Amino acid sequence: MTKQQDMTVVLTGASGGIGRATAEKLSAAGARLILVGRHREKLDALIHDLDNDAHVAVIADLGTEDGRHHLRQYCESLGSDGISVLVNCAGINEFGLFEEQSQSAVADTININLISPMLICQDLLPLLLRRGKAQIVNIGSTFGSIGYPGFSAYCASKFGLRGFTESLRRELADSGVQVSYIAPRATQTDLNSQKIVAMNNELGTAMDQPSVVADEVIRVIGKRSRLDKYMGWPEKFFVKINALLPALVDSSLRKQLPIIRRFAKHEI
Repeated sequence: MTKQQDMTVVLTGASGGIGRATAEKLSAAGARLILVGRHREKLDALIHDLDNDAHVAVIADLGTEDGRHHLRQYCESLGSDGISVLVNCAGINEFGLFEEQSQSAVADTININLISPMLICQDLLPLLLRRGKAQIVNIGSTFGSIGYPGFSAYCASKFGLRGFTESLRRELADSGVQVSYIAPRATQTDLNSQKIVAMNNELGTAMDQPSVVADEVIRVIGKRSRLDKYMGWPEKFFVKINALLPALVDSSLRKQLPIIRRFAKHEI
């Protein structure tokens, strides 16, 4: 991405692995950042590392109405030349067999990964439309296109986010706001527990560094792309196969099921 001195980016989940890597690259490109998260210490440390007085931290729990209201109020205070890009990067991941997961864990996953980014988009859309030329980037997952054992609630949330992004993109097709969806494959962040990492190692599943995903975010913003971006090979191929011939993916995952179930049931 070329230097963007006039770009103001709202980045949720800024202190997470992908969020932090994205913040570093956006800052290097000259963007002003509104870094959003729940933990002041982590965000303050990030701003210190970025060494740019133009960046600000907004401490907010975006899973709550109060947190989203606080973010909206701050963005509104910037006036007509306010935010130009929203990157929804915040998310959680609960690994385990669906029958053993608590209902609160399922509800939290849907709230943070799907409902919250939808409502943040709704809150900030008037500001983006006012800017005229703006962009929304939602960070999804390969599991937003492939249902995977042990990740039922997570998959449901990312399937929903993908559908929301597609619908909103088409709704805003005649506006200056472009809407994009990026689907990383497994990534080496704290979102993936040691059990997930161990399972991926046993299954031979590759995991990207957060910087790889951040690079894709930068490319999408730089090109102002409206398209969905799927990352990783053979993951992006399996997405297409799953859409056309899901029975083949069913068969493949059934062979992996004993390993997945062993890790999901914590029998390791």
